[in-house]
Amino acid sequence: MSDGRAAPSRADARRNRALVLQAARSAFEEQGLGVPLGEIARRAGVGAGTVYRHFPSKEALFRASIVDRIRLFTDTARDLADAEDAGGVFFRFLASVVRLAARDKGLCDALEAAGVSDGETQRVPERDFGEALGVLLVRAQEAGAVRKDVGLDDVRALLVGCMSMERRRTDAGGAAGAPGRMTALMCDGLRAGRTVTKLPVQAAARNETRCGECGAPVVAAATGRPARYCGGACRQKAHRARGRARGGIPGPRR
Repeated sequence: MSDGRAAPSRADARRNRALVLQAARSAFEEQGLGVPLGEIARRAGVGAGTVYRHFPSKEALFRASIVDRIRLFTDTARDLADAEDAGGVFFRFLASVVRLAARDKGLCDALEAAGVSDGETQRVPERDFGEALGVLLVRAQEAGAVRKDVGLDDVRALLVGCMSMERRRTDAGGAAGAPGRMTALMCDGLRAGRTVTKLPVQAAARNETRCGECGAPVVAAATGRPARYCGGACRQKAHRARGRARGGIPGPRR
């Protein structure tokens, strides 16, 4: 028969773990990964040894404190994957992620790390988030709402940058701190339209150039000036676009 002394010990351990996690969420939210473990132990009202008994490293504690929020974003994106108005859904999802994560420096750090990790080293929650966000992006592009020359890496970089800028402007206060301003600019930059700035395309090979209209590889000319377009169709399309920009499509040359 049990003497009843083991159960209180397990209850104390669960309580201490919960206190450490709660303190970690608050500390990481304010200071990000730079917060010392000693500060987290102080906030939790426990010793450093208690923190290490539950979490062998600061990285493990950080992961435990933010993983549920990343999974929440992922689950939301998956739920929206088949929703109507793919463009509106995509932009509203981006805005909600920025709004919820901008004040949480630890979550910003986690999402930023997810944006620079490759598929082999990336943690499962961040990888799942990227895949779910990618589905929303593709659907929005197929609906004609998002420009097609951006990829998932572009969107994640913009997302992290936008969270940082929203955070800084809010901290500045006053007119500069108007919430959502940077988010609106980010979303406008992603929208499809005729007047968007063309993005530079990195050449796949050292001597390769790409069409200024469609981005396809252009065969290098043996002599003379380098070709700017892959063929006559793109050349005419670019010519018409220049005409529209000047206020009218010019007629054929005489």
